[in-house]
Amino acid sequence: MDLGLRGKNVLITGATQGIGRRTANLFAEEGANVAICSRSPESVNKAVKEMKVIADGKITGAPCNIKNKEEYEAWIEAMAEELGGIDVFIPNVSAGGGADSEKNWWKSFEIDVLGTVRGVEAVIPHMEKRGGGAVTMISTTAAVETFMVPQAYNAMKAALITYAKQLSQAHGEQGVRVNSVSPGPIYFDGGAWDMIKISNEKFYERTEKTHALGRLGTPEEVASCIVFLSSAAASWVTGVNLVVDGGYTKRVQF
Repeated sequence: MDLGLRGKNVLITGATQGIGRRTANLFAEEGANVAICSRSPESVNKAVKEMKVIADGKITGAPCNIKNKEEYEAWIEAMAEELGGIDVFIPNVSAGGGADSEKNWWKSFEIDVLGTVRGVEAVIPHMEKRGGGAVTMISTTAAVETFMVPQAYNAMKAALITYAKQLSQAHGEQGVRVNSVSPGPIYFDGGAWDMIKISNEKFYERTEKTHALGRLGTPEEVASCIVFLSSAAASWVTGVNLVVDGGYTKRVQF
């Protein structure tokens, strides 16, 4: 299947490791031009260098702290100018989980929610100039079912699903599609579930057995869904929250 991504311009935040990095790799392999960021210049430079080996299109990036509104907007404009426009936007940066203090609520709001809002408001005018585009947000199964303890991560990620749906209705006539992807527990070296496996092996094993497919997912499996939803192959899909969880959630989604 031709995903129609060759020559498309893709911006991904927080794309130097985990799901974001695997997503950037897949876009690069499909021939897209890809721009990435993280807070660390060293991480960005390393990722760009490695991605250029597998890429057919242009690969670029720069450090950026998305909590800084001016810096974030400047990064988007610089990447748009360097690539020649924006066709796809993946706001991937997240504050992660945590239930220890009110600070987690502010951090999750600033990074997961406000970071996404600011990015979307900056990229949509670029997409409309090009006759359309795709925004794919990253939520979580913790947003669609109760998970562990009450915490900011779950609630803020749930807000993104509603926001994505609203955007899909507001900008559909301009050819801009907006979807979200909600991964279940994902394992990779150095990731959250790697740390859980080390610190609480019984909980990890219990979670693993809860999956209908009997295992946690990989970043590559989620990345494939993100890239598909962002491509021309999904040209009539908008306003959807795609759960990618190996049968971890038990709800029926009509």
